[in-house]
Amino acid sequence: MAVCCDLEVDVNGAETFMVDKNIISAYSGRLSKLFGKSPGPKRNLKVIFHDFPGGAECFELVLKFCYNSGSIDITPSNISLLHCAAQFMDMNNSVSGTCNLLEQTEKSLEEISYWSWSDLLVALKQCQDLLPFVNSSGVLEKYLDTLVGRLALSNEASPCPSTSSPDSSGFRFSCDTRSTESLKNSFSRTTWWFDDLVILSPHLVEMVVKFMVRRKFDHGIIGRFLFHYQRSKSYTATSDEKRNIAESVIDNLYTLERRVLPSKSLFGILRVSLSLNIRKCSRNKLESMIGSQIDQATLDNLLIPSPNGINYLYDVNLVLRFLKAFLCGGKNQVSPMQLKKVAGLMDLYLAEVAPDPCLKPSKFLALALALPDSARDCYDKMYHTMDMYLEVHAGLSEEEKMKICSALNYEKLSAEACIHLSQNAKFPSKIASQALASRKNKLKSLLQGTSNSKLHPDSSCSVLESKSKGKKELSSEQIVLYAGKLNLSCDNENLKSHLQGMQWRVMELEKVCRKMQTQMEKIVKSRTSSHGFQAEVIFPSYSKNWGKQILQLGILWGITKCWDSYGALMSVFTS
Repeated sequence: MAVCCDLEVDVNGAETFMVDKNIISAYSGRLSKLFGKSPGPKRNLKVIFHDFPGGAECFELVLKFCYNSGSIDITPSNISLLHCAAQFMDMNNSVSGTCNLLEQTEKSLEEISYWSWSDLLVALKQCQDLLPFVNSSGVLEKYLDTLVGRLALSNEASPCPSTSSPDSSGFRFSCDTRSTESLKNSFSRTTWWFDDLVILSPHLVEMVVKFMVRRKFDHGIIGRFLFHYQRSKSYTATSDEKRNIAESVIDNLYTLERRVLPSKSLFGILRVSLSLNIRKCSRNKLESMIGSQIDQATLDNLLIPSPNGINYLYDVNLVLRFLKAFLCGGKNQVSPMQLKKVAGLMDLYLAEVAPDPCLKPSKFLALALALPDSARDCYDKMYHTMDMYLEVHAGLSEEEKMKICSALNYEKLSAEACIHLSQNAKFPSKIASQALASRKNKLKSLLQGTSNSKLHPDSSCSVLESKSKGKKELSSEQIVLYAGKLNLSCDNENLKSHLQGMQWRVMELEKVCRKMQTQMEKIVKSRTSSHGFQAEVIFPSYSKNWGKQILQLGILWGITKCWDSYGALMSVFTS
């Protein structure tokens, strides 16, 4: 039988085929309609396909089907190509009846549940070259649904993927104890498929993740797979491919629950992404994920070098964005424990960036004020960090120093820090005065509260309880009176010397009073234990506390007198 080659077919500009027009038109509705509308002689025709799915390889399979009287061996390795080509060429029952290619491929797809795991991976990988045709055909969705269904079964039985033979089963179940133990040692029940899916493109991985979320997969497992995919896929990828992979992984991670994503892994992707110039939207998503759990970060995680063009040693702006993301959820979503943990981390970070001579005061202040005041119980570390910053940036104006010091809460400074601040020449004199005034107010309120609780011995039990609490606060609070660093004239040198002497006398008086209080408590305790019954009969309201009350009133009177003298000297001294 003579073969007629009266039709030239150009497939995507890559290869040209000479075919029999009548044979191929008998199975293709698209070509049949095209030639039916073509006027004039129908010899030496040429058809050009610019977007034939699968290219020349797929068109060659179509020719085999047509020249073999509508018959071809359909396997998992070619079913995707044949199905897309059948749809593209309109090879359905409207042209060739029961011998149409589309119907044959759809029947083969009905047996997908019997495919091995390796066959499913081969078919899925082939779909990467058939986009976007495979999306509209419905084949890809069928593959993904089957794939995720197989993975769901792995939660109930230990899978053993077979990639050596397409005829082998995708899952093996053994009742043999040794075989079961071997499988447990070789594969993890939840992560055995990670390496198998690394062959997929970022687009297909995104679709796999969507199907997993729809099937209510554990978000922690999905996140681990995405981190594994990003690391494994980037080894041999180009710079552009690495950027696409990173963006895809970030976008997929953003759809998962934040609490299951390890902070360390997120920072790993961040460091890779910084050199890839990823999209701004993907970068914002990554920063939001990291910021929402910044309390899990370490100091090393935050020490990220600044990008090109910025003189700062570390990327301070990035850390500020982390803190903004951490607080953007509102105070109701951030626990006090998380706040304090982040505050401790920020104190460490401030200590690292403070020696940077290029760090502007505005950035340092932004870091210091990024968290609310309730996040810190003590501001000593903040003070020492400011001391370091002012030492490095000695050329700052008084106004700039005052702005920086506005981040301090003097009431939360320890006595030692206040003493150091009052004698620190790097801080403005106004700051020392404010610290002194704050300590004075705190001391006055403490003494006033203690006095009120001690001067009403006949009050009810609630008053006695408050008196006991006031006594504990007085004993636990170290009362330190000191002279701040003030600008003195030569005429006030004697007054300054007298004031310093008064300071130390008050401190010595405090020590003596505390020692007397301890001794008196021992005496009262011994007497009440030996004569407790008799004392309670005669003096029911004072049997246990009379000695303490007399002693505490004496202490209060002595300290108050010294404080009045000290305050008078201070008023003269400052005027």
